[in-house]
Amino acid sequence: MEDDFLKYQAQTSPNPLKLKISSAKGSYIYDVNGNAYLDFVAGVSANSLGHRPKKVEKAIIKQLAKYTHVMVYGEFIQKPQMDLCKLLAQHLPAPLQMTYLTNSGTEATEGALKLAKRVTGRSEVIAARKGYHGNTQGAMSVCGVEKQNRAFRPLIPNTRFIEFNNDSDLDKITSKTAAVILETIQGGAGFIAPVNNYLQKVKARCKEMGALFILDEIQTGFGRTGKVFGFENYNVVPDIVVLGKGLGGGMPIGALSASKEYMDLLSHHPKLGHITTFGGHPVIAAAALATLKQIVKPKLLADVTEKGQMMCDLLIHPEIKEIRGTGMMLALIMRDADFASNVILKCLDRGLILFWLLFEGRAIRITPPLNISKTDLKKGCEILLEVIAELS
Repeated sequence: MEDDFLKYQAQTSPNPLKLKISSAKGSYIYDVNGNAYLDFVAGVSANSLGHRPKKVEKAIIKQLAKYTHVMVYGEFIQKPQMDLCKLLAQHLPAPLQMTYLTNSGTEATEGALKLAKRVTGRSEVIAARKGYHGNTQGAMSVCGVEKQNRAFRPLIPNTRFIEFNNDSDLDKITSKTAAVILETIQGGAGFIAPVNNYLQKVKARCKEMGALFILDEIQTGFGRTGKVFGFENYNVVPDIVVLGKGLGGGMPIGALSASKEYMDLLSHHPKLGHITTFGGHPVIAAAALATLKQIVKPKLLADVTEKGQMMCDLLIHPEIKEIRGTGMMLALIMRDADFASNVILKCLDRGLILFWLLFEGRAIRITPPLNISKTDLKKGCEILLEVIAELS
């Protein structure tokens, strides 16, 4: 398997983990030798209800028995798509009442940027340094890490960058700005949360200048922070919200939501302003609908907050310099990148899956399934603390 993996499948890094997967269920992944691995990453926040959740699996099978792909998105009325968009509208604040379903978060970012330009008639987009919104060219253009971007330039022009949480940068938002796009909590940068009403200030400046405010909820959405949407923690409502990851319950999906007034602009002058063949695929939409029905339950959301605090209370060690994030989106900040990497790799040897963050080498990602048991959370934290102690 390893030889074929390296020979035929394109790689994204020089040193992939190369865990040979046999199966997965709940909060565990199993390799071909029968070894069990406790999953503290959840497919990088995508497996919000763990692996093969029963109700999601049932919804997939039920939809498969009816039909799969029948037509490009937006032409035929398909109940899974329609019901998913309706349920999203019921849990999103006004005016975010219309949703466009896509294949991925990065495609949703592309759609949001296009929509902002269509609404405002402007071309300048402002994003945050060390932000991450996907890896297609438009999304990469608003990712503020030049080390990642330089090999692929030229990217989309008229993109400017500000520092997240820096109020003095807000004057860079002007009457030339089509949109400001930010993550509700910066993910790749190290799970950096907004402070001092920062997101509210950005929204106010956008309103003053006639620009749109886009919030990227691809990682913070769908219960990850203890709210259905992460921006609910910060008393702000964006003009466009970008969604993905946890919505699919382990299946590939993205979405952007805005007002009907804005979304209607994608249908004319020109027609087909944003099109996709497989976006809103009925099997994926059925899985997402089943996932969302579980995530919006108050008990699950309350448990996320409680479990997140439980992990913070357990993970105390001199080598853990800081715990960033909220709910079950946590990053342990270690003394340096080498130490963090050694911890991650040794934990894998002990049967605990952890992972890195894109732009903060000192960080250890902890994003377990939202419905992981407290017993398994405690077990994972114990393994992590044992490894840290051994490497100290």
